[in-house]
Amino acid sequence: MNRLFHTMIGFFVLTTAARADEGMWLLNNLPKELLKKKYDFDLTDAWRDRAMKASIRFNNGGSGSFVSPNGLAITNHHIGSDLIQKLSTKEKDLHKHGFLARTIEDELKCPDLELNVLQEIIDVTKDVQDAVKPSMKPAEALAARKAIMAKIIKNSLAKTGLRSDIVTLYHGAQYHLYRYKKYTDVRLVMAPEYQIAFFGGDSDNFEYPRYNLDICFFRVYENGRPASTPNYFKVSPIGPKDGDLVFVSGHPGTTNRLETYAHLTHRRDATLPYMLQMLRYREALLSQYAEKGKEQRRWAQRDLFPVANARKALTGQYHGLLDPAIMAQKKQAEEMLKPKGAKLPDSIIFSDSWERISRAQTWFADHEADYFLIERGDAFDSRLFRIARTLVRLADEIAKDDAKRLPEYRSSALESLKLQLFSPAPISKEYEQMKLTGSLYFLAEYQGRGNASLLLPRILEGKSIPDLAGRVIQGTKLDDVAERKRLYDGGKNAIAISKDPMIALARMVDSDARSLRSDYDEQDETRTQAYAEIAKIRFKKFGTTIAPDATFTLRLAFGTVQGYEVDGVKLGHATTFDQMYARAKEQEHHHPFDLPKRWVDGKGKLDLTTPFNFVSTADTIGGNSGSPVLNRAGEFVGINFDRNRHGLVRNFVYTDHQARHVSVHSKAIIESLQKLYGADELVNELFAK
Repeated sequence: MNRLFHTMIGFFVLTTAARADEGMWLLNNLPKELLKKKYDFDLTDAWRDRAMKASIRFNNGGSGSFVSPNGLAITNHHIGSDLIQKLSTKEKDLHKHGFLARTIEDELKCPDLELNVLQEIIDVTKDVQDAVKPSMKPAEALAARKAIMAKIIKNSLAKTGLRSDIVTLYHGAQYHLYRYKKYTDVRLVMAPEYQIAFFGGDSDNFEYPRYNLDICFFRVYENGRPASTPNYFKVSPIGPKDGDLVFVSGHPGTTNRLETYAHLTHRRDATLPYMLQMLRYREALLSQYAEKGKEQRRWAQRDLFPVANARKALTGQYHGLLDPAIMAQKKQAEEMLKPKGAKLPDSIIFSDSWERISRAQTWFADHEADYFLIERGDAFDSRLFRIARTLVRLADEIAKDDAKRLPEYRSSALESLKLQLFSPAPISKEYEQMKLTGSLYFLAEYQGRGNASLLLPRILEGKSIPDLAGRVIQGTKLDDVAERKRLYDGGKNAIAISKDPMIALARMVDSDARSLRSDYDEQDETRTQAYAEIAKIRFKKFGTTIAPDATFTLRLAFGTVQGYEVDGVKLGHATTFDQMYARAKEQEHHHPFDLPKRWVDGKGKLDLTTPFNFVSTADTIGGNSGSPVLNRAGEFVGINFDRNRHGLVRNFVYTDHQARHVSVHSKAIIESLQKLYGADELVNELFAK
């Protein structure tokens, strides 16, 4: 058995002893005793509360934090990249050349960015679970659960004015209400050049050593003025050193550590192969488009990094599930957890819970691809189509009671939805036509598989795919915000009589999509109930000493700064500026190892011994990008931006043998801001008392 296999045994047998530094911990259930015993660290409520209210969820898919009392926030460049590009123009490419606002007046307002800051967590498990009666069929149980959750969320919003979300934990064993302060007036303050933020490109992505200044700064505003943010992280001018205990406060997206063997088998055999095929197809399409010219490259860059990043991350996950040792131990752990005919509290026998999940997975194997293509919209990859679908569904959903609406159209979600719907961010019809054409061809590859085979001929109406894409993209007026508002205000009648070809396409697809979603949700409800029963078994043995799977909500992870060894080569805990310049020279400055002119010309200004990127054992995953890395004092010592390839298996298991998360060192941030970007005002704000 290999060494990685041995490192995972502790996880799989589910011991209650401290398992290395595993855990993406809930802020209302932190492992204080473990931290005290292992690291002699007292995690106080005051430390936790400040970390909670200084941490930010970027609703475009990442994390960040406040670093001044005046609303200044930091995240990764690759999290802010979408906004940086939306603020760019053909004449002024901020993505390529970088940006610095030297005064408040120079800061650029983002068209559609929402930031959330967690204020409170309330356990509503009993209310949600009591609404579902044992005699209910899956569809009835789903309706009852949706109704009570909608009621709780609506009442919370009315009472507090805060964004309110119910988070499902332990696959349905717990439900927590999260209340967030929401910011929608967000402005770009500083961004370095893309080439230094992503030095090494795709070849170095998910690798280490790394040399990336993957940062950018935003500021939140309230009532037209910089917001007051008394809870913020002071930036350490020293940063972490080898062996230091560090914390990562961020919003990990999704993990699958508590899934059953049948669920993981389906993920290995169906979900991940489909996702990888779709991402590789889309990446090739975007790469080809980018080769057409400078302006095409600028547009393609919006999607190329996230697609390539997802492709590489999911490849690592797929390889993990292809490892027989990992799957064997998952099977073993499951058998150890199953009750042997014994009854649990409430006299319920759960011996068939795993079998019900297995039966549900059989349904997903036959219908999941259709769901992804039609309801999730993989077959209609266009911002204009997404706008059309939102308008079509809003017209239907907004007339319903909150409890009967699709969750994304409930009253509590409408303001966030409209921020995206009415975004003035520019749209390129040429780019949208290319994407829609490509995704429809991808749909064509699935002909003969259920709904996909029936839908495509119907929407084509005898035309070719390029003809259809050209007609709907060039004929639509949905690139005009005023037209979107007219259709929104006109409601169901305006949508019904609209001749807009993109609206017509969304109407034509909607019945199939809704049907797939209804069936999908019903099967998912069966799975949810079975998982909740399994969670009761797990709770009986371990309580909450095992953290729940990640849910893109705020978690706290911890670990130590330390290097590791690969193939007999010892990799240190941190890289330096000097090593970056050596890497560029070694690669003869060929792309993606070329440096921005500022960095070439300014080499002599820098202290080349400055630590640049560093690694630690803290438990992170996708969604943690932009998370602040904190020391014992709760100071900002770095910003997480990646994992190494050894850490990609962490979706399913935790290991600290070679797996590391990678962060930008706070000392590198200050050194580059001061000596290369002349950002003295920004640095002064970071250190203002």
